[in-house]
Amino acid sequence: MDSTNGRSAKPIRMLIADVDGTLVTQEKVLTKRAVEAVLHLREAGIQFSVTSGRPPRGMAMLIDPLKLTQPLAAFNGGVLIEPDLTTVVDQKYLPAGVPERVIEAIEKHGLDVWVYTDTGWFVRDANAAHVAREQWTVKFPPTVVKTFVGLPSRVAKIVGVSDDYARVAKCEKDVQEAGGEHISAARSQPYYLDVTHPQANKGGVVLAMSTLLNIPSAEIATIGDMPNDVLMFQKSGMSIAMGNASPEVQASATYVTATNEEDGFAKAIEKFVLTARAANG
Repeated sequence: MDSTNGRSAKPIRMLIADVDGTLVTQEKVLTKRAVEAVLHLREAGIQFSVTSGRPPRGMAMLIDPLKLTQPLAAFNGGVLIEPDLTTVVDQKYLPAGVPERVIEAIEKHGLDVWVYTDTGWFVRDANAAHVAREQWTVKFPPTVVKTFVGLPSRVAKIVGVSDDYARVAKCEKDVQEAGGEHISAARSQPYYLDVTHPQANKGGVVLAMSTLLNIPSAEIATIGDMPNDVLMFQKSGMSIAMGNASPEVQASATYVTATNEEDGFAKAIEKFVLTARAANG
């Protein structure tokens, strides 16, 4: 069911979409209707891009079907990269010394740790929770290491992983305190805590795209389903929460669409973005 909290829509010149839980189904499928909706955006002269906690290579499967031409924001904005997946437009790595503190804080809560550099994904146990699923999602395997000591310096994201959702929530607060102004910590899924550079968050993605494409942030729409998407809701002129989002995330958005299992992404484009564009000439 679609609903609005009553805020008025603005002329939209760009849409930035979260990927998992938003653009794709629970089985990570890009539906025919979603592809067609992006085509309709392009026909209406509206730019489109995606942002995700995924590494750049993890978004490769979207590029051809959606005919992406604008930079993709990987690692929640930690790396902005052209669709060729080699031309880096901007990157924000964790400052030296910070990854060690973050890893220690995450491990105190008993969560598994994954470390992503600009090109690599490192884990201690390939059989740990969610590793196989993540490999299937991003379409490349992790590198198994005994220790994270001596990691490459270009750490774009650290993830704490646990199926104890309450533990992940508590870990988020403590990790943010441990990292302070040097990090941004937010849950991309109930079982994932993503830690990135403080400016590598989805709010920063909106501002970066605004600058890059010379489109005022008030003319950018955003769509997502998780607490870390609220950061981009706050920076954009129109925001849309998925029907599968929590009540808190939904309350933070201009509009609420159907779930990602009900083509909520495509419905949002059809009902809110394209109609708003038409209404504003």
